[in-house]
Amino acid sequence: MKIIDKSTGKRVGAVDTETKQHKKKLKDEDPILRNVDKDENLEEFSAMDPPDAYNKSRMVGSDYKSMHPFIQGLMDEHKELVGKIDAFDKALVTFKESGFVFTKEASNSFNVFFNFFDNHIQPHNEKEERYFFRILHERLIESGEHGTGEIPETAVDLMEDDHNKFIQLSSLAFNLLGLGSRLRDIESKAITFDLAYNSGKELTELLRLHIFREDETLFPLAQQLLTEEDFATLK
Repeated sequence: MKIIDKSTGKRVGAVDTETKQHKKKLKDEDPILRNVDKDENLEEFSAMDPPDAYNKSRMVGSDYKSMHPFIQGLMDEHKELVGKIDAFDKALVTFKESGFVFTKEASNSFNVFFNFFDNHIQPHNEKEERYFFRILHERLIESGEHGTGEIPETAVDLMEDDHNKFIQLSSLAFNLLGLGSRLRDIESKAITFDLAYNSGKELTELLRLHIFREDETLFPLAQQLLTEEDFATLK
């Protein structure tokens, strides 16, 4: 993806007790509170600011050294992604604080992130969905860790839902930035850029939360449930 500023022409098996505890984290203690009843005595929850998502006391925990090399590879890719998320997040904040002045630096920062999204984040997600998630979903069904609907859902469905949201939010932010750079009306430009900023911030927060879920809950669970034959198939 590239953004062009029109004004400049530049590119812008048997499951033990510990395993069951791991599995229940995604269902019972997921950091996103989707349906919160508000009460005047309770603090307000925000989808853009979920502090409990990173509460160390709620972590299942992942020991990188004990993970299978396949899972270690996914975690390594996450580490690279974190740096890109932070850089994009910083660029968004600077962009807003400048009054949405579309500078060459802002354009370059945004292009770097969107190119990384296309060339690294998307392939990473597709690799998880095509191989890893398919096998893990089967093991979760076998272990009884699934929903009670006609079509049983597992934690894998939640992760894949995140992947779809990544695409939607990145496309929205990208297109709004491109549109804003072409508008001549100052007020319309500011509104469009503000929407782009909010979409970008929502994307970075969801990416961080997704990585947290996988590294601290899903991957340790997969390490327990997947067999050597499963990992051999993944390899």
